[in-house]
Amino acid sequence: QVQLVESGGGLVQAGGSLRLSCAASRRTSSSNPIGWFRQAPGKEREFVACINWSGASINYTDSVKGRFTISRDNAKNTVYLQMNSLKPEDTGIYYCAARRGLRLAVLPEEYDSWGQGTQVTVSS
Repeated sequence: QVQLVESGGGLVQAGGSLRLSCAASRRTSSSNPIGWFRQAPGKEREFVACINWSGASINYTDSVKGRFTISRDNAKNTVYLQMNSLKPEDTGIYYCAARRGLRLAVLPEEYDSWGQGTQVTVSS
């Protein structure tokens, strides 16, 4: 199973930026698609973005298109989520997840390994 550790969360004002990192264990194959999800208090976990092994195939949820950028550095076993123009509704715990196979996926149940999450709070 893949071990994942998120970092980079924090408190930021609306309009600000944060960059989240998801570091994977050395046992991780660089072929794992990686997804970012978030969960706000009282709400279900929702898909944010995902990326395939090469970085050539990417998917975003509509609410973050044009503001968030997902990327990966396979040499460092790390996936990043650059978040710009943050809004209060982006507040939540952000999780990265890995899945077996090559296909991208947007449902949490399609992912096999999860990190512990990192808190992102956007103040208005």
